[in-house]
Amino acid sequence: MNSAISRILSGQDWGQGNIFPFFWVHGEPEETIREYMDAVYRANLRAVCVESRPHPDFAGPQWWHDMDIILDEARRRGMKVWILDDSHFPTGYANGALEHADSGLCRQSLVRVELGTAAPGAPLRVEPGQCTVPPWVPNQMEQFSLPNIRTFDDDRLLGVAAVENGPGGGLLDLTPQAGEGDFSFCPPDGEWTVYALLLTRNRGPHRSYINMMDRASCRVLIDAVYEPHWQRYREDFGKTIAGFFSDEPEIGNGHLYQSGGRFWEEEDQAWSAQVEEELRSRLGGDFVKYLPLLWAGSFDPDRTAAVRKTYMDAVTGAVRECFSQQIGDWCRERGVEYIGHLIEDNNQHLRCGSSLGHYFRGLFGQDMAGIDDIGGQVLPQGEWNGESNSLAGNRNGLFYHFVLGKLGSSLAAMDPKKRGRCMCELFGAYGWEEGVRLEKYLCDHFLVRGVNRFVPHAFSLRDYPDPDCPPHFYAHGHNPQFRHFGALMAYLGRMSQLFSRGRAVAPAAILYNAEADWMGDSLSLEAVAQPLCEAQIDYQFLPLDVFAQREVWNTTIGGDGFSVNGNRYRALIVPGCDCLPQEAVGIFRELEAAGCPVYFAGHQARGFDWVPVVDCARLPQTLAGLETVQAEPANRYIRSMEYVREDMGTLYLLVNEGAEPFTGSIRLPKAAEACHAYNAWDNRLEALPFHQEGDRLVLDVTLEPLKSLVVLLGEPEGELHAPVEAKGDLRVLSGGWRRSVCTSTEYPHFREEKAVSLPDPLAEEQPLFSGFARYERNYDHQGGRAVLEITDAYEGVEVFVNGESQDIQIAPPFRYDLTAALRPGENQLGIEVATTLERDTSALPNPMAEWLGKTSEPPTVPSGISGQVRMWLS
Repeated sequence: MNSAISRILSGQDWGQGNIFPFFWVHGEPEETIREYMDAVYRANLRAVCVESRPHPDFAGPQWWHDMDIILDEARRRGMKVWILDDSHFPTGYANGALEHADSGLCRQSLVRVELGTAAPGAPLRVEPGQCTVPPWVPNQMEQFSLPNIRTFDDDRLLGVAAVENGPGGGLLDLTPQAGEGDFSFCPPDGEWTVYALLLTRNRGPHRSYINMMDRASCRVLIDAVYEPHWQRYREDFGKTIAGFFSDEPEIGNGHLYQSGGRFWEEEDQAWSAQVEEELRSRLGGDFVKYLPLLWAGSFDPDRTAAVRKTYMDAVTGAVRECFSQQIGDWCRERGVEYIGHLIEDNNQHLRCGSSLGHYFRGLFGQDMAGIDDIGGQVLPQGEWNGESNSLAGNRNGLFYHFVLGKLGSSLAAMDPKKRGRCMCELFGAYGWEEGVRLEKYLCDHFLVRGVNRFVPHAFSLRDYPDPDCPPHFYAHGHNPQFRHFGALMAYLGRMSQLFSRGRAVAPAAILYNAEADWMGDSLSLEAVAQPLCEAQIDYQFLPLDVFAQREVWNTTIGGDGFSVNGNRYRALIVPGCDCLPQEAVGIFRELEAAGCPVYFAGHQARGFDWVPVVDCARLPQTLAGLETVQAEPANRYIRSMEYVREDMGTLYLLVNEGAEPFTGSIRLPKAAEACHAYNAWDNRLEALPFHQEGDRLVLDVTLEPLKSLVVLLGEPEGELHAPVEAKGDLRVLSGGWRRSVCTSTEYPHFREEKAVSLPDPLAEEQPLFSGFARYERNYDHQGGRAVLEITDAYEGVEVFVNGESQDIQIAPPFRYDLTAALRPGENQLGIEVATTLERDTSALPNPMAEWLGKTSEPPTVPSGISGQVRMWLS
């Protein structure tokens, strides 16, 4: 056989290149760069993404010197290199090329100034000087971080508009009579409000960044960053150099990292010459009269919504064409790929400011979908909203758990050029308290949501302890969990490879609500997704674009559903909203005529009263029969993915994201004569209890937190092993242990040996200790099967029998089948537990917490063995 599983089992194909961690260089010596490339390789990783943000000489002599070394190491080791595409964060600074460039290449904003009201007999007189842009007032963050912001002198009056007050009022373009802002206006009837519409570059925090809606401006980034790398390394393009990475590009209007507000609440709106021409083309030569409707006001709601939709299309269409598509085309023409992500946080993905206005359009030109998870966003049992003592700040846990991962995998599934690949940047800024236990949870969290490419954050070459967004996986040898992290990366590589080159089965489609959010109020995506996810009904988000541009997305309608790029959907759920574009009427009627039901979740949009409404909590009942699996008893923490590969057929991934084990039945919607499990941690096939009930395959399982289950249908393509289980006669090994410790840099030279009983109060005895705790004792084996179980330890565990390693585990309970390793009579047992670096760094200043105005919490997790050690004998 030559299926994916057979190649993975044989070690032939284990996801080489699917994981490419950030590699932070700051101008360190050559030997340090080579040491760190070796560390990446030893961590079972075969690619890096070189991040230039911390480098002092990007695209200068020192940069080329360092890149030469990195590429030399990569060539020798058969590794791939991705390059983050700017010297400053976020992408768009163009290595400073716009600091003194022609102002026409810089960002531009539209500002509305209310000039006054006019009515019959009460004309409005506008004096020279009234039509000027109000001064920009920086917020607290901008005052701190932007002391020398660039200013411009090319403000200009775009036009003057009058809006008749009240529903159904008229609109007038007063620009021809306004001149340079010295005019009078007296309407024949009604009361009118008059607005000046002005263009300025003195808005937004990043004024020396490219305009994402201007093709020539975006070309500056290519010329300043991409072309120099092509000129120097063209022979490596498509070979050692895999491509470029854009990190959180933004439209950039509003204030720095302002989030949560609606676009009509912003002081300024995004603008460019291309946006202006598009509006002129679609709204007419007097388009200026419609522009006041971009902001909040008591205007006609339907006309307001239509204008906002037109503006959204102009802005996000320009971003797609000028930025994303232009860079992607440049890369593909030279044999490399273009990847990255935008800011998705708390639904910012469909807004301007710090993001690109529309997730699917903003990343359309890239070769993978991309998302980002940073400190405190995704957490075990973190499906809650509120204040977080982390970089996430006021977090929307429902968004991070029910939207973020699926948003990326949805785009990966639908866009043909992405070939099912979704990248997630993860682990960054969780702090030194993050270790392999949380990292294992995060890996499984995103895998079961369809993510299959990963950018761990980060390998920093700066001296330990680098305070820049830890954890750092190697930390110049100081991280005790470096080898455990390498074992996790081997697991992640195998899993990401297994769940690639196929497609997830997600029968429920949720309409991406960008249009609804721009046009008015809309129910959030997470409000719709949560009840489906908790009922094991898989879903994907799709934009209206898949129906408007069917040839681009390979969309067909018919046969009791519809397909997008080969992905089949059997129902469309529309988040409740005020309004939708008129073209949605025809789309929904066409779907219903084809036998595909359409539902509004929560409430209907205006003009769609013929579409049925379902309360969000009732969606699972309405969509009964679309479940990926059925858990009995019901459990809202079971996550599931059905995946189909041409070379393997159907396979399933099951993850328990709860805090307690699930014991019960998992009913699969398939009939099969046989099934078995793939243990990706140990890279082996295992027996799995099952039986048939009609046309369903039923698994009798215990799903433990932090331990994924991969179910393969059919006969095994290799040796079938018995799973390691805790059963038989129990012997608790609580006493007789000798504990010694060492730091990571001292390993394996342990010290301070003392007698202890378990659980071990190591954290209380040594509250600032980080490193390894080694536990040793004699064990008299009388024969038979022996399974060692460690119920809990913090965090990474390695067991030794008579000096021989029995491998590393990172998820409790830790179970080892020691039958083959034990000899009759006396044996020497050893257990090494690796902590995080939290305690070692806890007394140091925390710049991130200080910057966020938060207090650093003292360490609370245990150290060493915090549970029981048991031997199960049979």
